[in-house]
Amino acid sequence: MSAPEHQLHAIWLCFEIPRAGGRLLETGTEEFLRLKSSGTLGNVPVIVVLTKYDMLIDRIERNLDETSLNGMSDEVVKEFAKNKAEAELQDICIGPLKKFAGRDIPHVEISTEEDYQKTLTHLIQITESCVGHHSTPEAAVMTSIAQRVHPGLKIKASIEVGKRRYWKALASSTTFKNCKTWDCLHVLHTDIVNVWNFYDPHRYLHSQEFREMIVKMVDKLEVEPTANPTKTITIGLSMVGTIAGIVSALAGPAAPIVVPIAASAVLAVWVHDVYKISHAVLQRFMSYITHLTLVLQTLYLLSESQELTRRAIKLAVTSYLACPMSGEVHGRIQEYDAQLTVLERADRDTLDKIVEVMQFYSINAEEISILRAKIPPVGSSSLDEPWENEKS
Repeated sequence: MSAPEHQLHAIWLCFEIPRAGGRLLETGTEEFLRLKSSGTLGNVPVIVVLTKYDMLIDRIERNLDETSLNGMSDEVVKEFAKNKAEAELQDICIGPLKKFAGRDIPHVEISTEEDYQKTLTHLIQITESCVGHHSTPEAAVMTSIAQRVHPGLKIKASIEVGKRRYWKALASSTTFKNCKTWDCLHVLHTDIVNVWNFYDPHRYLHSQEFREMIVKMVDKLEVEPTANPTKTITIGLSMVGTIAGIVSALAGPAAPIVVPIAASAVLAVWVHDVYKISHAVLQRFMSYITHLTLVLQTLYLLSESQELTRRAIKLAVTSYLACPMSGEVHGRIQEYDAQLTVLERADRDTLDKIVEVMQFYSINAEEISILRAKIPPVGSSSLDEPWENEKS
C-alpha cells in the first residue's frame, strides 16, 4: 500500500449553485454519484461543494418585498434572506443530490467573499471529520496541516502529532536521554512549526534566530511576575488590541519592530545542559511547546496566508509577550507544576495540561475574519527587516 500522503483521502465535488429552474447535475456526475452511493467507489468520502453562495444571497435580497421588511434591522433581513436561501437550496440542489447520492453524502455551500469566511471554515471542518471517520488518524492530521483556514484545527493537529511523538512522555521519555536540551527543543520546534504549514519560503520559522527568540521568551516569562490564571481575558480581541497598539505606536510604516528581548543575550545555561527530568525542565518544555504554538496562532492572524517576513514574525512575538494572555498561560503552567508531587506519574497529567491550555487559548475560527479586519497593515515583504533590529 502506498504511503498515506500519496493516497486519496477525500473528494470535493464542486458545483456552482444554479438559478431556480437551472440544472445542477450533468449526466456523468449523476452516474458518479450513483457509483458512490452503491459502494463501487469504496470508502473515500465525497463532499459536495456548492459554490457562489454569496450570489444566491444577493439575488434573494434584491428580490425581497420591501414592504414586508419594514421595521426589520439589517441583521434580521440577512437572517430572513438566509432562511429563504436554505429553502431554495433544498429545492434546486439538495433534493437532486439525494435522488442520486442518497442521504449520506455531505454538502457545504461556500463563498470566497470576505463576509463568508465561515463557509470555508465549515468546509474544512466537514472534510477533516469525514477523513477522520473513513481513513486513518494520520490522514485526518494531514488534512488539518494542509488547510490554512481553521487555526483551531492547527492546534488540534499539533496535539495529535505531539501525542504520537514526545509530549505524552516528557517526564519519562528515554528518547531524549543523553541529548542536550537545545537538541530536544529543536525536534519539538520543528514538529510544531510544520503543522502550521505557513508560506515560509525562506524558512524563517526554522531559523536559529527564531528558535533562540522562543527560548529567550520562555526565560523572560519565567522571571516576570506571574499573572492570575483564574482571571480570563477575551482572547482574540485582547490580542488584536495589543497588535494594533504596537503598530500605531511605530514612528512610521517602515519603522522596525522592537522585540523586548535582547538579541545579543546569551542563551540560558539550561539550554546547553544534557536533558535530565526535573520540575524546572518539565516546566520549561511545557512552556516552550505552549508559547510557541500560541505565537504561531498570533502569526496566523497576521499573515493571512501571505509570504512570511521577519517583520511579521517579530510583531507576532512582540504582541504575544505584550498581551496579558502570555502571562496567564505561564501562570497556568506554574500552577500545574506547583501541584505536581510525583514526577514519575507526570506524563499523562502533563499532556492533559498542555492540551487544556492550548484549547483554552485557541481563537475561534469564526472570529478570524472579524479580528483580521481590526488589524492595521503590517507591511509587505518589501518592508522586511533583519532580526538584528531587536533591542533590549
